[in-house]
Amino acid sequence: MKSENKSSIFQRPLWVAAFALTAAIAWGFAYPLIKLGYAEFGITPVMTGSKMLFAGIRFTIAGLLVLAMALSTRKDFHVRRCTDWWYILLFCLVNTTLHYTFFYIGLSHSEGSRAAILNSLSVFSVVIMACAFFKSDRMTLRKAVGCVVGFAGILSLNLGGADSGQFTWLGDGMIILNALCGATASLLIRGLGHRLNVFVGTGYSLAIGGAVLVVCGLLFGGTLPRVSPLGLLWLFLLICISTLGFTLYNKLLTCNPIGKVAIYNSLIPVVGAISSCLCLHETFYWKYVLAGTLATAGIYIINKGK
Repeated sequence: MKSENKSSIFQRPLWVAAFALTAAIAWGFAYPLIKLGYAEFGITPVMTGSKMLFAGIRFTIAGLLVLAMALSTRKDFHVRRCTDWWYILLFCLVNTTLHYTFFYIGLSHSEGSRAAILNSLSVFSVVIMACAFFKSDRMTLRKAVGCVVGFAGILSLNLGGADSGQFTWLGDGMIILNALCGATASLLIRGLGHRLNVFVGTGYSLAIGGAVLVVCGLLFGGTLPRVSPLGLLWLFLLICISTLGFTLYNKLLTCNPIGKVAIYNSLIPVVGAISSCLCLHETFYWKYVLAGTLATAGIYIINKGK
């Protein structure tokens, strides 16, 4: 058994790096793809229901694909106690429904490059929250310095005049709430692993949370005003990103120390900012370089030596 673990492709350093980089880069490209999807489906910033519907379709299908893969690989679907379903539903609500409601609304009111950097707040939030709630996670000087550097990067987004981007509640405010939901979900996943297989739990989270988004979107009068082949292509790519990203990332987390895998997430805001500027022809501001560098440096400092 020991030799099998050693020979696992998900534990070999080169493959760990390759898979983690793939997940991070894929998630980074989600920023421009969502905005491109909005344009093709005719979804405007004021169409909250349509944004929830768009997100719900993406995650419901991705979740069903993850569950299908879990079934085909004979993962254990058993939930240890009936009362554990309340915890699972809470995880679905925080990790998918609320998380991506805030994200999709915020991204429609913000530039993709700016939102990508701002979303790195989740990394620093989870460090502070973990230290507050778990005895095994203690605040150290390295973590404190990393958080200070990272927060400095996020604050630097508001340097300069109003023409270079300033804080807005519907834009930055929603992205911040999204980041806090992501951080909370990272803490909840520890308890999820005690209740059922994490891979199966991820599928439930995407499928159930996505279905709730679809229902809420329809209740808010959400529609897809127009459907085009290009729009369906963007949606298909977003589904692939969710399926591939969560599958690789969660598998790596089960085989390696969390810090060893999480450090690669520092690339998400960088890839998100660059891909948004290139794909959406957004105005590039040099403060994005400063913010992205500081955010990446903060994440690296926190994970260094883990």
